Amino acid sequence: MDLLALADFNLVARHGGFGRAARESGRPKATLSRRVAELEKSLDLRLFERGGRTLKLTQEGRALYERTAALLTELDETTSAIASGGDRPRGRLRISAPLLFSQTAMGKVAAGFALKCPEVRLEVTTEDRAVDMIEEGYDLVIRVNPDPDERLVGRIFLRDRLVVVAPPGLRRATRGQAVPVVIRVPSDRMAAWDVKTKTGKPRIAVDPVLCLSSLVMVRDAVRAGVGAARLPLSLVSHDLAAGTLVHWGDVDGPDITLWTLYPSRRLLSARVSAFLEYLKEAFPMGTSHELAAFIDG
Repeated sequence: MDLLALADFNLVARHGGFGRAARESGRPKATLSRRVAELEKSLDLRLFERGGRTLKLTQEGRALYERTAALLTELDETTSAIASGGDRPRGRLRISAPLLFSQTAMGKVAAGFALKCPEVRLEVTTEDRAVDMIEEGYDLVIRVNPDPDERLVGRIFLRDRLVVVAPPGLRRATRGQAVPVVIRVPSDRMAAWDVKTKTGKPRIAVDPVLCLSSLVMVRDAVRAGVGAARLPLSLVSHDLAAGTLVHWGDVDGPDITLWTLYPSRRLLSARVSAFLEYLKEAFPMGTSHELAAFIDG
């Protein structure tokens, strides 16, 4: 197979069209079109659906792109490392991270990594949705309790847990009464919360009086005395220690786990390996108290 034609195919697939790929790479549009046509002829496959102004990968084209994009990137990085006489992390590193971790810790993580690896150009986007790493060009994603994905491998680097906290002046509900609470999304609405305490597993009747889109906003509303909330321990441990919030118990459910994920078919680049190593240095134990100390430090 012609590696140059394969590289041109990946270029067009990554940018979603011949015109955009030509502008980004400085290659003639006609050359890219000819190279892709030659590749399709040699494989006896149609790799793109051409119609109107749109260019869409066929099923075979997508499969070829998913299997070769990472390999070509790795080949390019390997030759660059050999040519420069070393294997220092360098180049662009694109990461997708969830909202809460980005708001509380990612800025500090990114800054520390940038100082340690100045030749890496780190780009971090914040979103809670499950991004398509290959289609959207991410090198690594950070996700909370991700669903299994056979295309990805990864590791847990932090563990946290949900706790029920309240302002000191808020009284717990008596029989037949509900406690005012702050929730993050409408789907969190429920009649009662199951809580674990040292003395048992009580159910707390709740009345959602405020719905906010960010857990940081939820915490701030609880601090202001609006009601109780279920929040990660790392986000409120300082308040609990200071007595500005009180602990009503742990949420009865699984722990929160933060994962780093990357394509399973890809040999890790030096920059991805360096970022994973930096996370290990930042959170050697991977506990909620360690994350809280990192946030407040």
